Parts: sequence; C-alpha cells; structure tokens
Amino acid sequence: MTFPYVVRRGDTWERIAQRHGLQVQALIRANTELQKGGGLQPGCSVRIPNAPDCRYIVQAGDTLAALAGRFQIGLSDLMEANPDVNPRYLRIGQTVRLPVCKAGPIVDTTVPFGYQEMMRSLELLGYRYPFLEIGSIGQSVMGKDIPYVRIGCGMRHLHYNGSFHANEWVTSLLLMKFTEDYANACVQAQSFCGSDAGRLLEETSLWIVPMVNPDGVELVLHGADPDHPHAGQLLEWNGGSDDFSGWKANVRGVDLNDQFPAYWETERDRRDVPGPGPRDYTGPSPLSEPEASAMERFTRERDFRLVMAFHTQGREIYWNYRDYEPAESERIAQRFQQISGYAAVKLTGSDAGYKDWFIQTYGRPGFTIEAGYGVNPLPLSQFPIIYDELLPLLTEGLMV
Repeated sequence: MTFPYVVRRGDTWERIAQRHGLQVQALIRANTELQKGGGLQPGCSVRIPNAPDCRYIVQAGDTLAALAGRFQIGLSDLMEANPDVNPRYLRIGQTVRLPVCKAGPIVDTTVPFGYQEMMRSLELLGYRYPFLEIGSIGQSVMGKDIPYVRIGCGMRHLHYNGSFHANEWVTSLLLMKFTEDYANACVQAQSFCGSDAGRLLEETSLWIVPMVNPDGVELVLHGADPDHPHAGQLLEWNGGSDDFSGWKANVRGVDLNDQFPAYWETERDRRDVPGPGPRDYTGPSPLSEPEASAMERFTRERDFRLVMAFHTQGREIYWNYRDYEPAESERIAQRFQQISGYAAVKLTGSDAGYKDWFIQTYGRPGFTIEAGYGVNPLPLSQFPIIYDELLPLLTEGLMV
C-alpha cells in the first residue's frame, strides 16, 4: 500500500525519503512517472511506500525516556524499535524510529481542549503521520497561528472548521479526534466508518481548520488574568465578571460568524448590538477581524466542493441560504440527517455567517452542524456521544 504526499516548496527526493524513513531509490521506484514527467514540482502528488513507523531527528536535551513520554510510546517498545541506538547517549541529528503501531492515542478527549492542547496534538500527529500537511492560514488578534491540517491529496477538495465561537471549543476536539482516527485507519489499512480509508485518502483532499478563534477559546478556558494584554477591556465588556464561559466572540468582542459579506448590514441591523461584547456584535465592517479575513482568504485560495462549519448546540443541520444553495444541498442534508439523527433545518433570518457567504459566493453545498444539546459550553461528558453521532456524518462528507 502507498500513501499520497503533496510536494512542498524546497522538497527533494532525499528530503522526502528521509522524512518518511525510506531509501531514496525505493521512493523513486514508487514514482517512476514523475521522473519521466519533469520531476518534483510543488503541489504534485508523490506516492509513499507503506512505512508504518515514522522518524524523529534528535534535538538537544532529548532522551529515549523523554521521547517515549512525548510520543506516548512504551519505553521498551521504543528501545526495541531502535536496537542500534545507545539509550544513554543520543546524538543531536541522530534518527530515531517511532513505532506507530505501538503508540497510544494522541488527542486526549478527557480534558478541556484549548489552544496549547491543539498545537501539541498537531505536532505529535505530524510526526506520527507524515503524510499530513500542517500549516497556518493566518494569525489571530493576539498573534496565534490559526492552523490547518490537510489529509489526502485527491482532486475533490473539502473543508471542515470548528470553534468560530469561543465557548464551542468541543468542536475543535471533535475535528482533531476525527483527524487522528482517519489518519490511523489509513496507516493500518482499515475500514473507516464502513469506507475504504486508503481510497478516501487518494480521492479527496480534506482541509480542516480545527480552531478558528484561538484567542477566544483560551479566554473561555483560562479567563483574563492580570497579565492578559486585554484584561481590563475584556472584564468591562463582560460586565465586570471574570467568568467568561458565555463568551462567543474573539478577543476584540466581535462575533466571527457574523463577519462575512453575505447581507452583513442586514445581520448588523437585526442583531442591533452597538459595540464589543461576549456575543452578537458584528464588528465595524465585514472581515474587520483577522480570523475572519484569514478564513475568507483561505477559502478563496482553494476550490472546495463542500464546506462544513461545526458549532454547538441543538443537534441540527442548516443547509440553505436565501435560495443561493444548489439543489443537491437538501438531498445531502437529508442524508446527513439519516446517518446522524440530527434534524435537517431550512433556516431563515440569519446572515453573514461563513456557511452563508460560501453558499452565496460559490453556489456549492455548505452546512452548519450544531453538535450536541444543552447549554454552551457543553460538558466534556457529552463528547463520546457527540463523536459517535457525528463520525458517520464527517466520513459521509468525504464522499459527497
């Protein structure tokens, strides 16, 4: 079995082979048509022969015990995979094999999932599954990278996102857990929710932005301590309360899902919120916030067949927008309803959302999925149920 890898600027056969723990000639033999067709070009697809173990380049201060803990691999399993490595002396630049088959899960679904948890998980996923492409679509108000993950390099491009709203951070956990399970199914050559994971990987390019609003998520989970650069203003906007669990907006008090140029003025007048606060302020103008602007730019730079924005709560699927949606959208929504148990709802009286803008701009299927049921932020105890409900829907989206 082989896995697709998208060539990046600066890649060479040697660099790709080293990253995936392969001999250069083995990599070239698996891609003879590229040799005849002009070689490596950024954006082209290279087939990676099955190598279930990935490689790590030793850094200053590393020990095998530390690496075992970092990558959640048993120390004895790590030593067994590296019989030629002296556990008492690692050299900087030395290559260590990380046996994926012996590794435990990366994404921890039992603890609140903030920005640091996400970035740590992405780092580990990148090492364990080197066919993942991980990058940034831009920065938040406070300069945090807004990461994306691309899995697969097929011609059918799709996009999922989460945590437009700060207190809906469980959607980031949902998408990260899905990414790990999908990648693992590909490596293990397993069926994934009844589908051939390897075939999906080859036929689709799924672009996931797990946390659109990192500043807001951190505010909900950790509050505005005295060292926070916006602490005084945030406390004022929050009515003097240091409880930010009801906060949906970004750190400038703007609702990022009311920021898109799809009847934005209508949404501004409907909301009638005069200034920054925990929710519903549309901002001074469309795309005034760097997070919304980054999402708009990210979307325009790609040719998405379908998008899904994950929110909480209500167990509903919104699939339309002012009759701009294609005829197939309702059929797809009905299919999503059938496999998830969520109600497909034809929504009215809502504008300026990401899904709205995508449908209006491209005339393609776009969906808002309201996960779970209750009061935001949903309790973490709901996560197993939410994941079980939405895993078939997330997988079905790859086949639309």
